[in-house]
Amino acid sequence: MALLSIATGFSLSSFYANPMSENLKIAVISDTHNRIPENLPEAIESAVEIWHLGDVCQPETLGVLDALPGSLTVVQGNNDPYFLWEDNLVLKRNGLRFQLQHLPPRDVDPTVAALLFGHMHYPIREQLPGGLALNPGAITGPRNRSASSFAWLSISIDGSWTWEVQKI
Repeated sequence: MALLSIATGFSLSSFYANPMSENLKIAVISDTHNRIPENLPEAIESAVEIWHLGDVCQPETLGVLDALPGSLTVVQGNNDPYFLWEDNLVLKRNGLRFQLQHLPPRDVDPTVAALLFGHMHYPIREQLPGGLALNPGAITGPRNRSASSFAWLSISIDGSWTWEVQKI
C-alpha cells in the first residue's frame, strides 16, 4: 500500500530528507481535477514514487493512485481544499533536492536540481533565475495545444537525472 502524504501542521520536507540508495523512477503528475483517466494507473504503476503537483480537488480522487505500489506525495493546488497539503515541499533523492509546488515560480532556489510545478496545464521546461523550472502538463484539461500528460523523473544512484514528458 502506498503512503498518502497529507500534511497537517508539520513539514514533510524533513520526513523526506533522507537520500535514497537506489535508481528511482518517479511519476510526476498535476491537475487531475477530480479525474484519473483509466489508462493512468497502468502507465505509472512502475513508479517508485508519485508526486502530484496540486489541483486534485476532491481528495477521494487519489484513492486509485494511493492503491499503487509507489508512495504518493501531494502539494496544495489553488483548487484544492485549503490546508490539506503543504504549499511546497523540498524532497531530497539520491543527493539531489527537488522543490514541488503548484503555482508557477518567478525564480528557482539555486540549491535545488529543479523546481517542479503544475497549474499551467501544458508541459514547460524553462530556465529561470536560479535554475530550471519544469511542468509535466496536466492530466485533465490540457491547454496550449498540448495533450494530457505526466512526466517521468528518473534519478540514478550517482545523482544524474532525466525528465521525460509522456502523453496519456
